[in-house]
Amino acid sequence: MSTIERESMEFDVVIVGAGPAGLSAAIRLKQIDPDLNVVVLEKGSEVGAHILSGAVLDPVGLNALIPDWKDKGAPVKTAVTSDSFVVLGPAGSARIPNWPMPRLMSNHGNYIVSMGNVCRWLATQAEELGVEIFPGMAASELVMDGDRVAGVVAGEMGRNPDGTPGPSYEPGMELRGKYVMIAEGVRGSLAKQLIERYDLSAGHEPQKFGIGMKEIWEIDPAKHKEGTVVHTMGWPLGKNAGGGSFIYHAENNQVFIGFVVHLNYENPYLYPYAEFQRFKHHPMVAELLEGGKRVAYGARAISEGGWQSLPKMTVPGALLLGCSAGMVNVPRIKGNHNAMLSGIAAANAAAAAIAAGREGDELVEYEQDVRTGLIAHDLKRVRNVKPAWSRTGMMGSLMLGGMDMWVASLFNRNILRTWKHGKTDAAATRPAKNYRPIDYPKPDGKLSFDRLTNVAFSFTNHEESQPCHLKLKDPTVPIRVNLPE
Repeated sequence: MSTIERESMEFDVVIVGAGPAGLSAAIRLKQIDPDLNVVVLEKGSEVGAHILSGAVLDPVGLNALIPDWKDKGAPVKTAVTSDSFVVLGPAGSARIPNWPMPRLMSNHGNYIVSMGNVCRWLATQAEELGVEIFPGMAASELVMDGDRVAGVVAGEMGRNPDGTPGPSYEPGMELRGKYVMIAEGVRGSLAKQLIERYDLSAGHEPQKFGIGMKEIWEIDPAKHKEGTVVHTMGWPLGKNAGGGSFIYHAENNQVFIGFVVHLNYENPYLYPYAEFQRFKHHPMVAELLEGGKRVAYGARAISEGGWQSLPKMTVPGALLLGCSAGMVNVPRIKGNHNAMLSGIAAANAAAAAIAAGREGDELVEYEQDVRTGLIAHDLKRVRNVKPAWSRTGMMGSLMLGGMDMWVASLFNRNILRTWKHGKTDAAATRPAKNYRPIDYPKPDGKLSFDRLTNVAFSFTNHEESQPCHLKLKDPTVPIRVNLPE
């Protein structure tokens, strides 16, 4: 525990993260009881600054939260008009017909959106209801009261690279609440602290991860088809790794082009970023992008464990929401709708508890809602796709996972029951001596770009002297183990 003295502020509910989960929770709390004192902390300079824009949104969560969102001007306007799945080879492609696909895979009724803009709009709705939103306020540690989470430390600045207070150190404040909601997104620092401190993953499968990279392009209007959604699998990853791509035609001649690599690949020479850059040279993709320009780049981790890997989500005084728990539907490449539904469920549980005079206890009602409601229905139907891919590869997953999803969609049960993931992604990596280095082509500066150049298009800024938030448990491992092996 920290011995630094800080000022404190009291709230009914403290929410960490102004993403779809956190903002949905804030809005629902004020909808239920306008007198509740609710604060949302956002580490980005503004709401949406740390949201990687470009997604297909299932509006089920938005419908539940703000049924008249269209009348209120939500930036959710580009309906999906065309939806296709393509398997790529080195120089060609083959489209998979839509009819064999389980109905849950259809994007009919969904929208291509900038989630950054959606979150900015949600923030205005929250503020109109009286929610306090503090951007530029990263939460650095939990405030504990015995075994209970009583709040968070926010706004701490000026630490040296080794973590000690520097000459311009500011201790920040303690923001205390009757309940604290952690909605940081995947691999958030406070979520990791909670999961480790309370051993929340005990009895659950290890979480699985992917890396998602995305570029926003402005393309030739003659090639732009607003509302078009294309998903691909196969080349360039092939048997080297699981994953695939998406291409979303948004408004204003923009295309969101993304590439996901599952992190349980065996070959340590695999370089996910270079695979993404190589993907854009496939004839189908290169033709689309030719004459266009990249305007933004970003990357983020993706939780891929799904139903089996959901940890326990409640501790005394705190809850895990959305991607902090891992609510992504992997085959649909969607998590925003479940994030919003989790925020609604958390708010319902917290508001009822506060109305009953409770505080700081474990909101088991929230966990029950997640594990029996719409989120469970969404995740349980697809629970075997990821482990089937890990065990049998892409084609096996298409056949086995597809059959399992079909039966789950029709009869609400999985014929494969629940397959286990078995091991962590790190444990999947094999020794380098078993593989040859991969010869990646040099970026051409037109379709493909080196990583440093692309990072400049992510518009992120960091102080050179700030502490690194990624800490090695054993600093000797990279040189002693990883490099030679």
